[in-house]
Amino acid sequence: MLEIFNAKRVGSSYFRSRRIALCYEKMGINSSTTVLDVGGGEYFWRLVKDLGLPFPARVVILNNTEKRGNPPEGCTWITADAANMPFADGQFDLAFSNSVIEHLGTVAQQCAMASEIRRVAKRYWVQTPDPRFPVEPHYSTPFVHWLPKPIRRYALRFSVWALVKHPTPQKIEDMLAEIRLIPRGELRVMFPNSTILVERFAGLPKSLIAFSS
Repeated sequence: MLEIFNAKRVGSSYFRSRRIALCYEKMGINSSTTVLDVGGGEYFWRLVKDLGLPFPARVVILNNTEKRGNPPEGCTWITADAANMPFADGQFDLAFSNSVIEHLGTVAQQCAMASEIRRVAKRYWVQTPDPRFPVEPHYSTPFVHWLPKPIRRYALRFSVWALVKHPTPQKIEDMLAEIRLIPRGELRVMFPNSTILVERFAGLPKSLIAFSS
């Protein structure tokens, strides 16, 4: 099972490298851009340096947890709620968010985060897993997210995630409440003026990216 998780990390690194390069291309990020990373961490901004991309003038990482890792120079960490951000309207050139909005659990909270992203930044780039992809990315298990919640609760006990992490029954309940994948149509409603990109793997829709130009 650990080999599956290690393969997942390698695959994630590949897709994230492609994704940040595409974000730079589409959004025109350069050394004068101010960026708000909503719900992120140090990973992408170390990746930017590793790929030799121009580092933004300022990166603010907003997360609901205390600082994790050691973000590179030029990054500031702020602990705050993505659905209620402590920033002025249009304060940032770009709001960037990768695999975060599906963790807010409810439609209301996801809509609140989307509204805040549109408020605090002139443009945005928001990625989230596509529920049409057969493998649920948080549990590394096929089809589990297509099941009704009562059956999903039982099935999660036998997911790759559970077999590796050995979650308590309460942790399973917490994850059921936390993770809500967003269909493409709903994402368009949350970001009404966006372009929706579909990131594919083996021809299947793996991720959705809403961005404004």
